[in-house]
This record gives sequence, structure tokens and C-alpha cells, in this order.
Amino acid sequence: MSEAPSRALPVQNAQIHPRGALDVLSRAEVARLRDASAGGMHDLLRRCALAVLTSGSASDDPRAARDLYPDFDIQVLQQDRGVRIDLFNAPAMAFVDGEIIRGVAELLFAVVRDLAYTAIELGPDCKDDLDTSSGITNAVFGLLRNARILRPADPNLVVCWGGHSISRDEYLYTKQVGYELGLRGLDICTGCGPGAMKGPMKGATIAHAKQRRRTTRYIGITEPGIIAAESPNPIVNHLVIMPDIEKRLEAFVRIGHGIIVFPGGVGTAEEILYLLGILLREENAELPFPLILTGPTIAAPYFEQIDQFIRLTLGEEATKRYEIIIGDPVAVAKKMGAGIRKVREYRIQQKDSFFFNWAVDIPGDFQQPFVPSHEAMAALDLHHGRPAHALAADLRRAFSGIVAGNVKEDGMRRIEEFGPFEIHGDADMMQALDGLLRAFVEQRRMKIAGEYKPCYRVLT
Repeated sequence: MSEAPSRALPVQNAQIHPRGALDVLSRAEVARLRDASAGGMHDLLRRCALAVLTSGSASDDPRAARDLYPDFDIQVLQQDRGVRIDLFNAPAMAFVDGEIIRGVAELLFAVVRDLAYTAIELGPDCKDDLDTSSGITNAVFGLLRNARILRPADPNLVVCWGGHSISRDEYLYTKQVGYELGLRGLDICTGCGPGAMKGPMKGATIAHAKQRRRTTRYIGITEPGIIAAESPNPIVNHLVIMPDIEKRLEAFVRIGHGIIVFPGGVGTAEEILYLLGILLREENAELPFPLILTGPTIAAPYFEQIDQFIRLTLGEEATKRYEIIIGDPVAVAKKMGAGIRKVREYRIQQKDSFFFNWAVDIPGDFQQPFVPSHEAMAALDLHHGRPAHALAADLRRAFSGIVAGNVKEDGMRRIEEFGPFEIHGDADMMQALDGLLRAFVEQRRMKIAGEYKPCYRVLT
């Protein structure tokens, strides 16, 4: 390794030979990987690689790292022994005494692996039919298997959702819950970023160490549009980059054995509506799926408002699919443990796998990628009288569009060019939506730092 010339921020050049899923490849596979990385996906590879090389960043601006390291580049090269990754003007924070930090290197390998798999296996000539529900699920399975996430073992994986911009008390609470989960032998999966995505993993690491657990999983699932704004936290030891938000959400539901929701913003609301929309389908009525909404005492009003919004939009039936527990990490962990034991019993009875939830029915309108253009956002059908799961699908898209306008580069560009998204619907629903979004802004759940300028307008 050699140091690059001095710049405003320290940088480093490096050559790295990947391990894991990239260490045993045929010459043909290496050539396809090189061609994919040098072609249309190079800019995407560069942005995602820079995100993991600045792991732990406190910024949620997807353009911040690129502006700080404008000369950074990455090349994937072919050698007889496999693949070599060359880094140019990489952030020096990813290195110690001239050597790349091992955890950062693993995340970097995951970026190359997943983006290459998507380009090669899910590209225009892919065998999977991505126009069908089963084809999309098979694609999600293939991505997770290629990332070595799927392990035949007793159910113990808890998915934790929550915001990247939360208060200190809320963050400490997520650590306490993670600690209690870890003491009970449960592993953690999150969206891989900071805040409520980092806290449970951090708490679980201490508990796992106390219980002398040597094989632990801290899985982070992200997607290209979000990783630059929510760079992986340093505790993640299994990173997966899904092609889009819909496959990311499906991955959470397919591999998780229960879900805990901490306070968050529009992204967390999107996740809640996605899961409830699925669980409210008749096909999933008997499916055990523990879902707990929890936070410290100061977060009680937050969950009251979320609960009221769900009752107004999706009805009382939706509230039967979750439980709200305030200020009691031990109760959360015990309840989740009991719920996962029921999941285990059910899957044994149904002869379903422990590592991938094939039984949950996810319809196409929850799987097809939603591109939040101004036209698509204005056309969302947010009116009473629709089946609850269908309304949940469109509400989920509304929140997804706001996420894109807040932190995704493509969405931010659309807002800068055409102005805020406009969201229409029934008056009472729009009033509740506007109140919820205003609360997120007032509680600083939309942005980590700086003044938040809404990327939306709620109209009746």
C-alpha cells in the first residue's frame, strides 16, 4: 500500500484481495464481475464503496462523502488468483497504520459481491421472472443465499426497525433492549445505519460477550439509494445490499423471526405499514409474527400518535397484530423470546424452513419497485373504503416517496427540480398524515443536523 498525495482530508491508496464469497471464482465469473463493475454500475459501486469506507459517519446527506472525497475511485481487476480491488484516494479513516480495518474490508467485499450479483444475475438476461411475485421472492432468496445470510439453525433473529435521527434517551433505550435480547441468545438484524439501527447491535455485543457466544450475527440490510445517507455502523458483520427498497423490506420479513420497532421517522412508518399490510391479508391471518413497538417513557406520545394513525387508516383489526411496550426492555425481550418460540413451533408444524419464511404471502403490489415521481405520488389512492392491505400498500408508497425526497440522491434531485411532492386523499386521513409528519419534523426525526425543509405538501 502507498499513501496518496496530501489533501484537505487524509486519503490512502490500497490494493485488496477479497475473501469470503469472492475468494473462489472461475475465470469466467471474474471476467463478468470485472465487466459489470466497469460498466454502467461503476458510479453506483463507487458511491456504495465510499459509504462503507466512511462507516460510522454522522451525516445523512447522501452527497456529503462524495463532496469530501471527490477524487475517490475504485476498480475491480481480474487476476488468475481471483479478484483484486484497487482503491484510489480512499478515506484514511478506513485504515490503521496503512492497513485497511478488517471489518471495513468485509463490508467493502459485500458491496462488490452484492452489486455484481444484481448486475449479473438480475440484469436484463436474468433467468428469474421479476414480473411475478414468486420470481421476486426467488430473487430475494438468491441474494441472501449468495451473501451467506441463510443458515439452518433454530429461529433467533430479531429485526429491529427505527430511525437514524433519534434522541439520546431513545438511543440508550435501544441499547438496553439489544442487551436483553443478547442475553437470551438472540441475534440482531437492522437497516445497518446509525441511531436505532446501531443501538440494539451495540447492546447485544456486550450481552453476547457475557454469554460467551462466539458466533454472533449483526446483519445490516440496505439498498443503493439509502446506503450513502445511512452508512453502515461499525458493528455490522453481515452486510447485504438489496437492489431496491421493496426487496429490502421483503428480506427483513423473510429472514426475521420477529420485529421490534423503535421510534423513528418516515422510514420507520413505511416499514410498519409494509408489515401490517402483509399481515392483514387473509392468507396470513394465522401466521405467527411477533411485532412489538417500544421506546422509553418519553416516546409514549410518539407511539400513541402512530397507533391513532393506524386505527384511522387501517382499522382496529390492524392493532391486533402488534403490542406497544413502553419503558421496559426486559418485558420486550421476554415477549419477543416467547413469540419466536411460537414461530418455531408453527414452522415445524407447517414444515417451513427456519432460515427463510416461505409461508408468508407477499403480493405483487408490495414487491414491485415504486419510483416516487411527482406524478406517481399525486396518483396514490389514499381514500377510505379500500381493503386495509391495499390502502397500506399506497400509504407505504407515500412514506417511501418522502424518504426518497429526504435522503436519496435521485429523490432530492427531483425535489430540487420540480418542487415538493403533492399527496392527496380523504380529508381526515390527510389531516392525520399531516399531523404525524409535523410531529416528526418538530421532534427532529427527519434529519440528523440542520434545518429540515419539507419535500412534500399534504393536500385534501
